[in-house]
Amino acid sequence: MHYIKVQISRLKVNNARRVNELQSEAKIANFSMMQRFVEKQTLIGLNEAGCIELMRQLDEKPYRGRQLYRWLYRRRAASFAEMTDLPEALRQKLSETVEWGQLELVERDDRSSSGSIKYLFRLRDGRHIESVYIPDPPRHTVCVSSQAGCGLNCRFCATARLGLQRNLTVGEIIEQVMFIMRDRPQPITNVVFMGMGEPLANYEHVMEAADLLSDYNGLAIGARRIVISTAGLADQMIRYADEGRKYRLAVSLNSPFQEQRAALMPIAKRYPLDVLLKAAEYYAGKSRKILTFEYVLFADVNDSREHAEALKRIVKRIPSKLNLIPYNPTTAEFRRPDEERVNQFAQWLLPLHAGLSVRWSKGHDVNAACGQLAGRRMTEVQACVNS
Repeated sequence: MHYIKVQISRLKVNNARRVNELQSEAKIANFSMMQRFVEKQTLIGLNEAGCIELMRQLDEKPYRGRQLYRWLYRRRAASFAEMTDLPEALRQKLSETVEWGQLELVERDDRSSSGSIKYLFRLRDGRHIESVYIPDPPRHTVCVSSQAGCGLNCRFCATARLGLQRNLTVGEIIEQVMFIMRDRPQPITNVVFMGMGEPLANYEHVMEAADLLSDYNGLAIGARRIVISTAGLADQMIRYADEGRKYRLAVSLNSPFQEQRAALMPIAKRYPLDVLLKAAEYYAGKSRKILTFEYVLFADVNDSREHAEALKRIVKRIPSKLNLIPYNPTTAEFRRPDEERVNQFAQWLLPLHAGLSVRWSKGHDVNAACGQLAGRRMTEVQACVNS
């Protein structure tokens, strides 16, 4: 049996034709498990060490792996044919050995008056995710998903209604950015992990993806231009601080009162507000970085003077800045406050030392704004609205 497992591992590179023979020898009932061993390796998502290891498996020198890595990310090649300093025989071998990527574009929605573009992708297993391009010159931002669906069940979020389907791989995260980089003429300057899913619940893959994004020989997006968002996983925030991660951290707060926050965001029952704020203080002290609090404003829910005063105390206590986000409709349960109320709430908060901004999310007119991503075709979204 050990011999068969060794043989199966070798199939990753050059022996896929023996699948049926090994299935018979090992008497494996679940053929889908076998398939995971023999599927072609995916190129997008490999770091430099992974590219070098791939070349080693192909009996090539390590420097070929470094060349491959730079072609893939730094030079953003779209095919092996573009990798002109790799021998033709090696390019052919690569095309037979590895898959380029994992995402299939299903729909590209560019109808937003803001210039935002929403991309719907199908994963290999048939699940769907969405990404968003957000223009705000001189910034050009990509909002990426880190999970298919989400398991946190925030009451105001469309993604929550999907439930958690699975974590995305490093390659599935990176490929969202690379696809949009090829699709848009403007250089992408920023990446935010604020799409579908809870990034810190997919910690390892998100951090590996961020490392690829920020690597000078990778996609070369500055670490300060990458934002990792969380609904408040306090233990992972502490881990993030202890590991000295260089990316910016944003925390969705949405209420300064524990009982109300837990009603809006059930994760607050697991990580109560006092625990979350201690983790935020720890992060700020350990990293010496300014934390960003995200605060979604709901009409007649969390936009009172009392909320503003309590929120102000939190932001003064922790080195942080505050983003106010008027609610982007996903359910009739909540309403967006009008502009006058939003401005009044902002005035109650002033002055704040580290800064305050009101972020009217772009793309809400095509369900591409914060909280609106649901992994569905535009026609399906319209059908739900009309029903």
